Amino acid sequence: MSVQNQDAKSGEAAKVYFADLRARNHHDSKMSKVARLFDAAGFAGLIRKNGLIAVKMHFGERGNDTFTSPVFARVVVDKIREAGGRPFLTDTNTLYSGSRHNAIDHLLTAYEHGFSFATVNAPIIIADGLRSNACGEVPIEGKHFKSVKIAQGILEASGMIVLSHFKGHEMAGFGGAIKNLAMGCATAAGKKDQHSIRFTVDEGKCVSCGECQRVCPVGAAIVRRGEKAKINAERCIGCGECVTVCRVKAVDIDWTSCGSGEKAMHDFTERMVEYAHGAVVGKKDRVGYINFLMNITPDCDCVPWSDAPMVPDIGILASHDPVALDKACFDLVNQQAGFHSSHLSCNCEAGKDKFKGVWSHTTGEHQFTAAVNLGMGTTHYELVNI
Repeated sequence: MSVQNQDAKSGEAAKVYFADLRARNHHDSKMSKVARLFDAAGFAGLIRKNGLIAVKMHFGERGNDTFTSPVFARVVVDKIREAGGRPFLTDTNTLYSGSRHNAIDHLLTAYEHGFSFATVNAPIIIADGLRSNACGEVPIEGKHFKSVKIAQGILEASGMIVLSHFKGHEMAGFGGAIKNLAMGCATAAGKKDQHSIRFTVDEGKCVSCGECQRVCPVGAAIVRRGEKAKINAERCIGCGECVTVCRVKAVDIDWTSCGSGEKAMHDFTERMVEYAHGAVVGKKDRVGYINFLMNITPDCDCVPWSDAPMVPDIGILASHDPVALDKACFDLVNQQAGFHSSHLSCNCEAGKDKFKGVWSHTTGEHQFTAAVNLGMGTTHYELVNI
């Protein structure tokens, strides 16, 4: 059975393969369904004999527990081996301070979260090196960039299977395959290029708790005793961690430095999508994508916690087209009735934008427009149940 997306008016539909989460026997386990999705999507045809194949993951920040499980990564690794490839799991270091800011801490966090050779049957390689300096410049023809800074381990891989946990994000609106490519395949310098947004503090809301100062990787957030927090705009790198940790929502985007709210968010989204394009521009017909619509939380797995899901678990999807895949996921999430007990402040009704319901300032759907304009794929998809 297949369902046709009606949003796109013309053009050939991309196939997006879908597996729900119902199971009454071992043949319908989630692991079995990941393997069947791999086969249905024809991902074995992407694998070159003895090719070095990156399995692009997010290992989760320490304290987060909703990252994609290593047991699903193991299924993909085994399927790549069956197809003759030589897989490795990979991600890049973070721009912000935390448990994945350098390769040593990153690997330790991955091990703590169950990613090891014993569990996944493949080595783990941090693609941008010890301190995120293993970088290659990839030329593109974008609106914002003529070249992008992509991790060397991603560039040198023969092919790639991208495993993404689809969830919310405080700046991108949502994060799926496109964001996983963009932020996840860039070096720290590339991540900084993408953000280029500054933040400010509402002193009327600030309680001087110091959390923003604690997480700021460059010391731009300053909290002096007895005073409200301030952010040094010249030092700020725009990573947004201060927004994430502020419990009283005193930190917001400094719209005066970024232009109008919608334009600033559109520009951020376009920069992000240009990096996603740069991550795969040299791998035509050698990249496959699997998205997990489980534990659909308001935040990225980069935060050191996992909030309650906004909607019920839905399923697992796979496609050769990251745009169609993310659009299908976006639509499936928004078709659900949201949980009133979650971080949703509005849009709980079925059919409403859940990501706007948690991050009202974001323009997540602009990811699709920007990606289509770059030739990354189509929003016209056919949902094929397996």
